[in-house]
Amino acid sequence: MSFSKNGYLDMELLRFTTAGSVDDGKSTLIGRLLYDSKSIFEDQLEAVKRASIQKGNDYINLALLTDGLRSEREQGITIDVAYRYFATPKRKFIIADTPGHVQYTRNMVTGASTANAAIILIDARNGVIEQTHRHAFIASLLQIPHIIVCINKMDLVDFKQSVYDVIKKTFADFAEIIDIKDIRYVPISALKGDNVVDESKNMHWYNEGTLMSILETIPIENDYNFVQTRFPVQYVIRPLTEDHHDYRGYAGRVAGGIFRKGDNVKILPSGLPSKIKSIDLMENELEVAFPPMSVSISLEDDIDISRGDMIVKNDSLPTISQDIEITICWMNQKPLVIGRKYNLMHTTKEVKCIIKEILYKINVNTLEKIIDEKEVGLNSIARVMIKTTKPLIFDSYKSNRVTGSLILIDEVTNETVGVGMIV
Repeated sequence: MSFSKNGYLDMELLRFTTAGSVDDGKSTLIGRLLYDSKSIFEDQLEAVKRASIQKGNDYINLALLTDGLRSEREQGITIDVAYRYFATPKRKFIIADTPGHVQYTRNMVTGASTANAAIILIDARNGVIEQTHRHAFIASLLQIPHIIVCINKMDLVDFKQSVYDVIKKTFADFAEIIDIKDIRYVPISALKGDNVVDESKNMHWYNEGTLMSILETIPIENDYNFVQTRFPVQYVIRPLTEDHHDYRGYAGRVAGGIFRKGDNVKILPSGLPSKIKSIDLMENELEVAFPPMSVSISLEDDIDISRGDMIVKNDSLPTISQDIEITICWMNQKPLVIGRKYNLMHTTKEVKCIIKEILYKINVNTLEKIIDEKEVGLNSIARVMIKTTKPLIFDSYKSNRVTGSLILIDEVTNETVGVGMIV
């Protein structure tokens, strides 16, 4: 499959992640997507054929396309986040194949944090199980806009519609509790290829499209917040050349809303007003900028603005505070410590913070709030209060995934120890 360079660059990008219990067939499904969409190089396919023979398989084991680490191939499982890139004539894609084991919750959070969609696999023989609840809850926690539930291994239940209907209803009932809105359901066989890229000849009772057709047509243009204007300043551009001697531009990525040339804006945290003089992208001057465009904005007034400040409009101001309530996923072997200092990164700003209080932990399998147990260890999810050394400019994660997210970093090791979603 070939594309012109400009055509490929201009194509819409969909990021999606996969989640499921161990042996639900995540890696096989991704391998099937790549294989049937003709997105595999010949040398890759030959390598997989050789590896399949070495493992004693009498078929091409497509799971080996994404189980890239030696330890994964030997165990036949996924233990790290494996990324794959491919394209069809309609869209280009980035896949994050994440582990199904409970001890790798942090890996799933990592893979899903930037996803437009999540594919949740369910083994048709087992139905909705505890780990399915966990994956669905994490997807809802991360506010992934679109969920595709793939009931896999339909070939092992004789492609029965009754099995599909029961699983669909069970998942839909749970989804109402955790407030997942856009859900699609697809009965598939990743091993045989039914309803992955090509329509199944064994399930005539299903006519809502293959997995690939859903991935190609899911509307993602409204996944961003186009109402609340947010522009975190990443870098101040001062060329000081003959042609641009007085130019001062503020570079960054639009995190929300729509900015237009001539708009009245406010600079936070100072609160100083100004007006947009120009919006620049490389050599071109634009009339408008919106998420997720990376641009440079220049203002009519000479204002002291630095990295970490935010340009907004008066009609949609964010919250500015040092006391912040967050839902945190802990990603380090050492447990979270109340009163300990951590480095905090939020949009383009870096400050220090301390954990003031652990309000409760969340059992990701049952959604139960655990108030008595206060230790937050590896893969734990909890609601906590933090205090920063300087005010942050933020929104709730529910309204803006960019300005509502943050990470905590160990001061000594520089390891990312936690990711937070602002309540």
